Amino acid sequence: MRGADGLALPGASVAVPTLNLGTATEADGHFSLSLPEGPQQVVVSFVGYTSQTLAVNLRHNQQHTFTLAAANAELAEVVVQGQQTLKEKLQSTQMGVEHLTIREAKLLPALFGEVDILKTLQLKPGVQSGGEGSSGLFVRGGSADQNLVLVDNVLVYNPNHLFGLFSVFNSDAVQSVDLYKAGFPAQFGGRLSSVVDVKLREGDREKFVTTGGIGLISSRLSFEGPIQKGKGSFIVSGRRTYFDIFTRALNRANAGKEDYSPIPDYYFYDFNAKANYTLGEKDQLFFTGYLGRDIFGFTSPNGFQANFTWGNTLGALRWQHVFSPRLTVNTAASVTSYKYNLGNSIDQFSFDLGSTIRDYTLRTDFDYVPNTRHNVKFGALLTYHDFGVGRLQRSSQDNSVNFGADVSYTGQEGAVYATDNIKVTDKLQAELGLRATGFQSAPNHFGGLEPRASARYSLSDNIALKGSYALMYQYVHLVSNSGASLPTDIWYPSRLSVKPERSQQVSSGASFLLGGGKFLLTDEVYYKWASNQIDFRDGAQIFANNDLDSQFLFGRGWAYGNELYLEKKTGKTTGWIGYTLAWTKRNFPPQLGTTGINNGHDFYPNYDRRHNLNIVVLHELNPRISLTASFVYTSGAPTTLPFGRFALQDIYQGGIQAVPVYPDRNSYRMIPYHRLDLGLVYKLRPSRISGQRDLTFSIYNAYNRRNAYFIYFEQTRDKATDKVTGYRAQQVSLFPLIPSVTYNFKF
Repeated sequence: MRGADGLALPGASVAVPTLNLGTATEADGHFSLSLPEGPQQVVVSFVGYTSQTLAVNLRHNQQHTFTLAAANAELAEVVVQGQQTLKEKLQSTQMGVEHLTIREAKLLPALFGEVDILKTLQLKPGVQSGGEGSSGLFVRGGSADQNLVLVDNVLVYNPNHLFGLFSVFNSDAVQSVDLYKAGFPAQFGGRLSSVVDVKLREGDREKFVTTGGIGLISSRLSFEGPIQKGKGSFIVSGRRTYFDIFTRALNRANAGKEDYSPIPDYYFYDFNAKANYTLGEKDQLFFTGYLGRDIFGFTSPNGFQANFTWGNTLGALRWQHVFSPRLTVNTAASVTSYKYNLGNSIDQFSFDLGSTIRDYTLRTDFDYVPNTRHNVKFGALLTYHDFGVGRLQRSSQDNSVNFGADVSYTGQEGAVYATDNIKVTDKLQAELGLRATGFQSAPNHFGGLEPRASARYSLSDNIALKGSYALMYQYVHLVSNSGASLPTDIWYPSRLSVKPERSQQVSSGASFLLGGGKFLLTDEVYYKWASNQIDFRDGAQIFANNDLDSQFLFGRGWAYGNELYLEKKTGKTTGWIGYTLAWTKRNFPPQLGTTGINNGHDFYPNYDRRHNLNIVVLHELNPRISLTASFVYTSGAPTTLPFGRFALQDIYQGGIQAVPVYPDRNSYRMIPYHRLDLGLVYKLRPSRISGQRDLTFSIYNAYNRRNAYFIYFEQTRDKATDKVTGYRAQQVSLFPLIPSVTYNFKF
């Protein structure tokens, strides 16, 4: 099913009202529906599009393609989901899932006016950010590397630009995103905490369209259109920041000044491409490509140079074949890689450090609908991993110094899965799945079974009870010697003493449709426990180490909490309110001749937050003006601060040294974090050049809250003697009130 603009319509409703039967379309617009023999009336609908009714007289299997016309062009841009979607969410067996369209994300206020779909997900319950302005996700107590981030079913290893300030997803190229926090479908695996399933737009099959935007820090431009009208389409989209243009101009203007320190050169860019083509009634081909890079450079007056580049590259080719209306198969081959390279030089000497990971994957997925009570999915995948854990090179121009080291591994990961969504009765529906996984990195083999189960029981048309269980393995680990996720972190395979990470999660909840179906209220509780969690021992040697296994410590973790969520998707005023009460803990006992972490005692990781409140309001003032606001409140982040100092005589240099004394890890919390963002979208009248235009105004941190980013201590001195009399804690804040404006166009 597609719109008249050629876009697939995921989540569109296909129903037979007289039989009280129906289904929703998949991400690519495909659907299957089993009906009894005889005449039937099939109604297809999607919010913002004109519904269609088809009269069929079933004597055999039939295939139909629906193209829905936009009911109102302005409405289609604003309204993204309707009452039917809330009803379907209530009736779904899946829990812990958040669906977001890019149309919704574009209405919300954004930092520097840069729409970021991952930051929008941070406004959902159970999701924590990595800190002020970060697009990192910490879902239900999991670390950042425990999120499976997929773009058209292809894994993305580092979904961030600018050290996590922005994500790699260009808003003009994204169609929708689904976030799974619990009850993970069996087709997903390889990570412990969440699945972020991003779907890219396919392009207009009927006409050529240009879309773009000009903002404070970046510009975007997309071009799409038919390859052959009605049979195929393409879309290409690019984005680039301007940081380097301004910094280079400032550096040139101040060149030669003695007291001037040059500003580092930084920018990022990304490029998306997607194409699809219908080979016949039963076959389609799809191609997805992505290239993104961050470029950092610095040259000092004394000749020191530093260059740092990092980024992702991916490509995938998928073939979809429809055997019958009951059975569809998708087969795909993909490659994805992430790499970074850090180099610097001074005088005659140079230093180069890098790491990479590259995956080659084959997978096939079947969708089988034998009857109205079963929807079966099954498939398999095989991935070849190539790990460049650490490459180090030192050299001089005269070759008097030439030293290199390179540590690399390979691994093979495979999985087979099957799942069945079963309609047991009119009130009870369950999804039962099993995933068998294995991993090999010579000379070691690992594997396990991952059962998945979820169920929904309808107490009435407006009340449903839900529960789920999932066991997950993670064979590839992101090892970091800092609390933040940095481009220099290393992906490392399970091998030798590094066993796969393992987690289990149970969750249950209740959903209520209120106000005649205009509101959906959900209340979910969860408990998750994990083993073989990884961290570094103190003083670990990370880079170009052939025995990196000996630098790891292993522990366990657990998280539990309660999530309340109220959402409204119809009317002029829409939005949601989410509140999470949660605990996250880690424990690393004494091992490998160490005292472990925190002397083997439990501790809270720095992304633990006790309370998290999000309020999002979107109001359509009139067809041309939309007002938006979002408010965030979270408990302060755990941190480790000294509670005192003791005097120590320095026998080598003389004098007294004040040595800090630290309590348990993360035993102190910074002040609570809260922030209000405001936005306004003003649709301009169409011009001769541009069919649709708007100005998007945003105010980030509207009441200029000075939130704590980190805390340091400075000395206090006696004014008369200049002697140190004590130490005073100082708070560093990152972003004050930041207004921004973005001009968007489409023609």
